Amino acid sequence: MKTFVASSPKVEVNGETIYSIIDGMGVFKTTAIKILSENGIVDPKPGQWYSQQSWLNAFKNISEKVGQSTLYNIGQKIPENAKFPPEINDIHKALSAIDMAYHMNHRNGEIGEYKYEKTGERSAKITCTNPYPDEFDKGLIFQMGRKFAPAGAAVAIKYDETKPNRSKGSDSTTYLVSW
Repeated sequence: MKTFVASSPKVEVNGETIYSIIDGMGVFKTTAIKILSENGIVDPKPGQWYSQQSWLNAFKNISEKVGQSTLYNIGQKIPENAKFPPEINDIHKALSAIDMAYHMNHRNGEIGEYKYEKTGERSAKITCTNPYPDEFDKGLIFQMGRKFAPAGAAVAIKYDETKPNRSKGSDSTTYLVSW
């Protein structure tokens, strides 16, 4: 999927997820609110639905005006704001649940996926085929891993350099996660 482009104008994202932009920009919340407003999302509320394309436009503006590190920070806020299945209690379940949560927080069309693959007791691979920027997904995956990693484990995430990625024009990006 092309980054920053929804598959259909009908695709929507819920207010809980939208709030991650505001939360992820920390002390620059007013800037986040302004960028969302400029893209047609005014005062997002939980339980309401908003155009995914408008949200992706806000991501693009943040990427251009604020930078990639902010997209990473926003991704880290997704586990705190979006809906996730309640039965998650370990890191492998958490990483595999990203796709389920993604579908719980979007509706009305093809949105892509987060494909999880367990590669070892302390490692996994996640391939993201969706319209979100790479740094956002990297932050999301890192935070899910960190939140559910065993006590004392340090989570590491990196791009799989053997695979193409969206920032270089591919339809997907693959991440290697270890702890």
